[in-house]
Amino acid sequence: MQFIGIIPARFASSRFPGKPLAKIGGKTMIRRVYEQALKCDLLNEVVVATDDDRIYEHVHSFGRVVMTSTLHRSGTDRCLEAFNIINKQNAYSDEDGLINIQGDEPFVDPGQIAQLAGMLQDPTKKIVSLVKKISSPEAFNNPNVVKVVRSLNGKALYFSRTAIPYLRNDAMPAEHLPDHAYKHIGLYGFRISTLKKIAAMKAGALERTESLEQLRWMENGIDIYLSETFSESIAIDTPEDLKKITGIL
Repeated sequence: MQFIGIIPARFASSRFPGKPLAKIGGKTMIRRVYEQALKCDLLNEVVVATDDDRIYEHVHSFGRVVMTSTLHRSGTDRCLEAFNIINKQNAYSDEDGLINIQGDEPFVDPGQIAQLAGMLQDPTKKIVSLVKKISSPEAFNNPNVVKVVRSLNGKALYFSRTAIPYLRNDAMPAEHLPDHAYKHIGLYGFRISTLKKIAAMKAGALERTESLEQLRWMENGIDIYLSETFSESIAIDTPEDLKKITGIL
């Protein structure tokens, strides 16, 4: 089974325009993501998918990049367009895997990418992703942190921006967290055949309500399998987030 890693990268962002080209310790964010992804030996290749000339020219100076259209509702759809551009010679089959790597996580763990690739080698799994245990009440109640509950066999039951599972016993102390409070880590692995299928789906009611595209897939009966990771992810959503990680390097 072959695997391709695709990193969607847009210049436009309401909270942080030009984010992929922001410098972190002398390197751009997108270059750091790209170099981290290259460390995963299970990926046959890594490609950045962008709709911006500035990002294209920058990435072209050190790695592989493709230009995609601006008319995408999500990074997932951009991944499929990029894949179709790359795969004109049919080097990949519908049963190969694609890993969607977030372009705003400059310290993405290559081991997490390998974890997803390993899960996809199970033919019963069509979409896979990761969760991490939530360690603070602040994160549990933060709508910018996507929470998830899953079944005993690792299948996602629901994703939400609100705190789930709900603590019905309000006598619990404020600092209490349920033992099964998990946040979603936004890396995805897809079988190519499944990626093509979900890109053709119309937005559903749950997706519109929560603004979470994975709920569209679940509404349409496609299971998402989740594995636990113990590596912390650091997403850069705002210029303030960038300032906070200055001391990491």
